[in-house]
Amino acid sequence: MAVVLRLARAGAKKKPYYHVVATDSRNPRDGKFIEAVGAYDPNLSPPKVEFNKERLEYWLKTGATPSETVADLIKRAAKATPPTA
Repeated sequence: MAVVLRLARAGAKKKPYYHVVATDSRNPRDGKFIEAVGAYDPNLSPPKVEFNKERLEYWLKTGATPSETVADLIKRAAKATPPTA
């Protein structure tokens, strides 16, 4: 089973809201998923990106492959959150 981190669309027509989910690559976009690890709301300015960092790191360490969009969101979230010392 190849696990991927990708967006699952939610929200109303013309007002999308996305959940970042860990799912089997064979499942449909909005189908069954293993675990929700974050959210992305493009309707806000600037767009809101949030992750459960512990679970995100877990899935990346176990070999889950992020989609191109999710990889970009992870980079954006890392830049927005300054590292704690």
